[in-house]
Amino acid sequence: MDERITPAPAAKPRTSPGEFFAQVRAEGKKVVWPTRQETLTTAMFVAILMTILAMFFLGIDTLFGAAVRWLLSLA
Repeated sequence: MDERITPAPAAKPRTSPGEFFAQVRAEGKKVVWPTRQETLTTAMFVAILMTILAMFFLGIDTLFGAAVRWLLSLA
């Protein structure tokens, strides 16, 4: 049996805080930020869908509540 032990990979050198923040700044410059119009459109879409879903779940909850009250009245 030939069991070879592979050496551990060499540790990466530590990044200095200044270099870290320089890398963060460089990555931040690559970000494509949405325009004001895109942000407003997305926010309106989310608000409309939230309202529709809230009304849907209110209706479902009301129906189930009425069904449970009816079942309990039979007992």
